[in-house]
Amino acid sequence: MTTGPAEVLSALQWRYATKKFDATRKIPADVWASLERSLVLSPSSYGLQPWKFVVVESPAIRAELRKASWNQPQITDASHMVVLCRKLEVTPQDVESYIDRIVEVRGVPRAVLDDYRRMMLGSIANPAAVPGGSMEIWTRSQVYIALGVFLAACAVARVDACPMEGFDPAVYDAKLGLRDQGYTSCVVATAGYRAADDAFATMAKVRADVARVVSRV
Repeated sequence: MTTGPAEVLSALQWRYATKKFDATRKIPADVWASLERSLVLSPSSYGLQPWKFVVVESPAIRAELRKASWNQPQITDASHMVVLCRKLEVTPQDVESYIDRIVEVRGVPRAVLDDYRRMMLGSIANPAAVPGGSMEIWTRSQVYIALGVFLAACAVARVDACPMEGFDPAVYDAKLGLRDQGYTSCVVATAGYRAADDAFATMAKVRADVARVVSRV
């Protein structure tokens, strides 16, 4: 079944940054699997995917993370919680592994990818030349692309979600052992179903007029 323009806009109009989740409702396993897959399918610069997505399932860990998130209830009340993390450093080995993966998936000779390989290696060898001027800005930007894809996928699936930056990354990194793995937390996304008494769910969406923010040349 093809989703048309009206259905896409309806889904995006329906979604909002959910402030209060119904803690009794859980996302079905097949629906969550598709949302998890949407993160993996997100585009990234060169296709290098300098990220990790940590789905926090432990109620005890989520309770601890809530303390490091200004006590926001979404952390514990949402059906699912995922921490989107950026890679601290993109290395030559990351490039080699990616090239190996292309060869495996597409069945092409490694030699035909030599120019692409050299281009990627040249970029990561000079982080000041990457978009944003640093490895941190560049990898963080990739994570936010994935966040956008995830939020849109949730809307199409009629699953509520809330992107959250209000947390202490140092605590998250320590609790989840991220830096030992070469990553650091950037942003959190909680997902589930809105509570019936969430007043924000019925508020009109406030956005600028299209003509103000979209130009044509």
